[in-house]
Amino acid sequence: MAEDLSFRRKPLTPEQRQARDAVRRVEAEKAMRDHEQAQKAFYANKERLREERLAREAREAAEPKT
Repeated sequence: MAEDLSFRRKPLTPEQRQARDAVRRVEAEKAMRDHEQAQKAFYANKERLREERLAREAREAAEPKT
């Protein structure tokens, strides 16, 4: 029985490998920037909500109880 090896990929040339690596590097840098931007937005929103909660709690504590 002959083995079918047609599914194997052709080896990349050094130029193709360099191009693939450059694309991967650019994509990785973009993913890192996107992640960092999302983290900054998350923590800014978290801080805003914290400040709103503290202000609400201070207001409620200052109101006379009836």
